[in-house]
Amino acid sequence: MTAGPPYTIVLGVIGADCHSVGNKILDAFFTDAGFRVVNLGVMVSRDEFIDAAIESDARAILVSSLYGHGEIDCAGLRERCIERGLDSVLLYAGGNLVVGKRPFAEIEAKFKAMGFDRVFPPSVDLHAAAALLRADIEEAVHART
Repeated sequence: MTAGPPYTIVLGVIGADCHSVGNKILDAFFTDAGFRVVNLGVMVSRDEFIDAAIESDARAILVSSLYGHGEIDCAGLRERCIERGLDSVLLYAGGNLVVGKRPFAEIEAKFKAMGFDRVFPPSVDLHAAAALLRADIEEAVHART
């Protein structure tokens, strides 16, 4: 499934969320898709994501949340990335990001307003997500040159 250079990505489950199965699936999938994955596991803080992205020279941070508090946990992540010099890092979020039932378009708009580049519902085609991620990274790489 590998297509292109092995770009580094950081992934983890944000906040006090301890749901680990999806995280392990994402790790295995993106590794198999040819990405170099830095998996932080569960219960990851915003600064831990940023520290790992800086240390690994990651092109993207993939944040998941299954317990529904992603809206709270992800607030300020883009601003913190900018403060720490990661202006161009891609931010992806996915999972059960909010508490209660809301139309996904509303959730997506909320997270994009928070600075996320892409937002995914719990049931996402991972092949499509990996293709989008690779295309977004390559576009960002070419924009810098």
